[in-house]
Amino acid sequence: MAEKSRILVVDDEEALRTVLSSELVNAGYEVDTASDGDDAISVVQNKRFNLVLLDIKMPKVDGFEVLKFIKKNLPTTKVIMLTGFADLKNAIESKKHGAEDFVSKPYDLVDLLTTIERVLTE
Repeated sequence: MAEKSRILVVDDEEALRTVLSSELVNAGYEVDTASDGDDAISVVQNKRFNLVLLDIKMPKVDGFEVLKFIKKNLPTTKVIMLTGFADLKNAIESKKHGAEDFVSKPYDLVDLLTTIERVLTE
Protein backbone atom coordinates (compact mmCIF):
# COMPACT_ATOMS: atom_id res chain seq x y z
CA MET A 1 0.00 0.00 0.00
CA ALA A 2 1.43 3.36 -1.03
CA GLU A 3 1.92 5.91 1.69
CA LYS A 4 -0.93 8.40 1.93
CA SER A 5 -0.17 11.87 0.69
CA ARG A 6 -0.21 14.43 3.49
CA ILE A 7 -2.15 17.62 2.91
CA LEU A 8 -2.31 20.77 5.01
CA VAL A 9 -5.53 22.79 4.62
CA VAL A 10 -5.03 26.46 5.55
CA ASP A 11 -8.12 28.67 5.70
CA ASP A 12 -9.45 31.18 8.21
CA GLU A 13 -13.02 29.92 7.67
CA GLU A 14 -13.54 27.08 10.13
CA ALA A 15 -16.52 25.58 8.29
CA LEU A 16 -14.57 25.37 5.05
CA ARG A 17 -11.54 23.82 6.80
CA THR A 18 -13.73 21.21 8.46
CA VAL A 19 -15.67 20.24 5.34
CA LEU A 20 -12.62 20.20 3.09
CA SER A 21 -10.49 18.18 5.50
CA SER A 22 -13.21 15.55 5.96
CA GLU A 23 -13.67 15.30 2.16
CA LEU A 24 -9.92 14.84 1.72
CA VAL A 25 -9.76 12.19 4.46
CA ASN A 26 -12.63 10.37 2.70
CA ALA A 27 -10.61 10.58 -0.53
CA GLY A 28 -7.73 8.78 1.21
CA TYR A 29 -5.43 11.62 2.24
CA GLU A 30 -3.85 12.31 5.60
CA VAL A 31 -4.95 15.83 6.55
CA ASP A 32 -3.95 18.55 9.02
CA THR A 33 -5.42 22.03 9.23
CA ALA A 34 -4.26 25.53 10.13
CA SER A 35 -6.50 28.53 10.79
CA ASP A 36 -4.18 31.29 9.58
CA GLY A 37 -0.81 32.03 8.03
CA ASP A 38 1.11 32.11 11.32
CA ASP A 39 -0.33 28.74 12.28
CA ALA A 40 0.47 27.32 8.82
CA ILE A 41 4.13 28.37 8.98
CA SER A 42 4.55 26.79 12.40
CA VAL A 43 2.84 23.54 11.28
CA VAL A 44 4.99 23.14 8.13
CA GLN A 45 8.14 23.69 10.17
CA ASN A 46 7.27 20.71 12.36
CA LYS A 47 5.71 18.27 9.91
CA ARG A 48 6.28 17.39 6.25
CA PHE A 49 3.46 17.72 3.73
CA ASN A 50 3.19 16.69 0.09
CA LEU A 51 0.73 19.50 -0.58
CA VAL A 52 -0.62 22.63 1.07
CA LEU A 53 -4.07 23.99 0.14
CA LEU A 54 -3.67 27.64 0.99
CA ASP A 55 -6.25 30.41 1.23
CA ILE A 56 -4.96 33.75 -0.05
CA LYS A 57 -6.94 36.20 2.08
CA MET A 58 -6.33 35.60 5.80
CA PRO A 59 -5.78 37.82 8.82
CA LYS A 60 -2.24 38.39 10.14
CA VAL A 61 -0.13 36.56 7.55
CA ASP A 62 -1.73 36.15 4.10
CA GLY A 63 -1.43 33.18 1.77
CA PHE A 64 1.23 34.81 -0.41
CA GLU A 65 3.57 35.20 2.59
CA VAL A 66 3.03 31.54 3.56
CA LEU A 67 3.60 30.49 -0.08
CA LYS A 68 6.92 32.40 -0.19
CA PHE A 69 7.98 30.81 3.12
CA ILE A 70 7.14 27.29 1.91
CA LYS A 71 8.88 27.70 -1.46
CA LYS A 72 12.01 29.15 0.17
CA ASN A 73 12.28 26.64 3.04
CA LEU A 74 10.45 23.52 1.79
CA PRO A 75 10.87 23.61 -1.99
CA THR A 76 9.54 20.08 -2.56
CA THR A 77 6.19 20.91 -0.93
CA LYS A 78 3.54 21.63 -3.55
CA VAL A 79 1.01 24.42 -3.05
CA ILE A 80 -2.46 25.02 -4.47
CA MET A 81 -3.88 28.45 -3.67
CA LEU A 82 -7.56 28.75 -2.74
CA THR A 83 -9.22 32.06 -3.39
CA GLY A 84 -12.69 33.49 -3.22
CA PHE A 85 -11.32 36.31 -5.32
CA ALA A 86 -10.71 34.44 -8.56
CA ASP A 87 -9.16 37.27 -10.45
CA LEU A 88 -6.29 37.09 -12.87
CA LYS A 89 -4.01 39.20 -10.64
CA ASN A 90 -4.10 36.66 -7.78
CA ALA A 91 -3.58 33.78 -10.21
CA ILE A 92 -0.54 35.44 -11.76
CA GLU A 93 0.81 36.41 -8.32
CA SER A 94 0.35 32.80 -7.09
CA LYS A 95 2.24 31.37 -10.06
CA LYS A 96 4.97 34.01 -9.77
CA HIS A 97 5.66 32.92 -6.19
CA GLY A 98 5.76 29.24 -7.12
CA ALA A 99 2.25 27.88 -6.54
CA GLU A 100 1.57 24.80 -8.64
CA ASP A 101 -2.04 25.84 -9.25
CA PHE A 102 -4.97 27.78 -7.87
CA VAL A 103 -8.65 26.98 -7.36
CA SER A 104 -11.41 29.50 -6.87
CA LYS A 105 -13.93 29.23 -4.04
CA PRO A 106 -16.58 28.02 -3.96
CA TYR A 107 -14.86 25.07 -5.60
CA ASP A 108 -16.33 21.96 -7.16
CA LEU A 109 -15.08 19.01 -5.08
CA VAL A 110 -14.47 16.76 -8.10
CA ASP A 111 -12.47 19.52 -9.83
CA LEU A 112 -10.48 20.17 -6.66
CA LEU A 113 -9.67 16.47 -6.16
CA THR A 114 -8.64 16.19 -9.82
CA THR A 115 -6.35 19.22 -9.43
CA ILE A 116 -4.85 17.76 -6.23
CA GLU A 117 -4.16 14.40 -7.94
CA ARG A 118 -2.59 16.09 -10.95
CA VAL A 119 -0.36 18.36 -8.82
CA LEU A 120 0.74 15.46 -6.59
CA THR A 121 1.73 13.29 -9.56
CA GLU A 122 3.58 16.04 -11.48
